[in-house]
Amino acid sequence: MAFFTMVWAGIASGGLAGFGQYAVLFVFGVPAGMFVACSISLFRASRGFPPLTSSADKAEGKRMGIWYGIIFGAEGITIPIVCGFLVYFRQTAFILPAIALVIGLHFYPMARIFKRTIDYYLATWTCLVAFSAIAAIKNNILPQNTIYALLGMGVAVATTGYGLYMIYEGKRLVGSGDQRLEIRD
Repeated sequence: MAFFTMVWAGIASGGLAGFGQYAVLFVFGVPAGMFVACSISLFRASRGFPPLTSSADKAEGKRMGIWYGIIFGAEGITIPIVCGFLVYFRQTAFILPAIALVIGLHFYPMARIFKRTIDYYLATWTCLVAFSAIAAIKNNILPQNTIYALLGMGVAVATTGYGLYMIYEGKRLVGSGDQRLEIRD
């Protein structure tokens, strides 16, 4: 999440000028740095957990991995196809909101695969941000740079929320002594 948070913060920063562009990078850079530090700590702690041994756990892990790969692959194929169509039809202003929309949509099946309610909230939030940006561009409500700044901040809020959730869940699992540390995505 550190990487994706900073990508979207960078998009937001690019749409701003002056102090605002640096403030956005700082505001989202702090949690991104925290994500990296906490992920290292959680990976170290996970070494102390025994591997999954039951055949049911192994089968469930394999099923989740396969579906994660399918969803991630579909997202990776869909983004360039959508961008290609937008370029072909000379609608390049919609590329960033379209990418955000595809990203938002990918959270819906993830919620089902990993049985996490937070994915539904993140999906809905990200899709609303993307649709708002699309509507703002279509109706020329704000300058394009301002729309991109708001879009970038909106998606960075989602990735930041997801990263914080992962830290919370990881520390909860480590603190509880749970035998299966399952933090994904």
